[in-house]
Amino acid sequence: MDLARLVAAGIVGLVSALAFATISQADNYDCTAPLGAATVDRLRVPDGATCNLSGTYVEGNITVETGATLVAREVQVDGNIQADHAAQVTVMGRSRVGGSIQVKQSGGATVLNSHIQGSLQFDHNSRALASENNYIGGNLQAVNNRGGLRVLANRIDGNLHCKANRPAPTVRGNIVRGLKADQCDRF
Repeated sequence: MDLARLVAAGIVGLVSALAFATISQADNYDCTAPLGAATVDRLRVPDGATCNLSGTYVEGNITVETGATLVAREVQVDGNIQADHAAQVTVMGRSRVGGSIQVKQSGGATVLNSHIQGSLQFDHNSRALASENNYIGGNLQAVNNRGGLRVLANRIDGNLHCKANRPAPTVRGNIVRGLKADQCDRF
């Protein structure tokens, strides 16, 4: 191979590598509109946005920012779903989360008919919360929430801990392998 062909092959290889790097970086997705059966690396719902997911595969985490709303139906998330100061978080319809779901200092949240490998945490939220018909591989923890909390028909391999929620939570039909504590100790 002469020098010109060698240089040309090197340039083609470099351009291909740069194009691949650009595609990989594009997988960091800001969701502000409906997204269907697509695969993304990490997904962010920016401040004040609404994101509706249906059949979406997220290889990393979902982050729900201030005043944002996430509605996730039949999604697969390899990492966590984290919401801080969000308006609303809804995860349902046989969704699978490889990590945990954490909703903190937000409005409301509903998690229905889903599989969470890690834990589910509701902390200092102001509106209605629900965890119904889920498998939770870790703990379910609900602390200092206002607006009502329903914990119904879940299978929880870890602990169920409810503390300082107003009004007191409605808890029925759960199978808890670990400990039940505070407001949830008698259920």
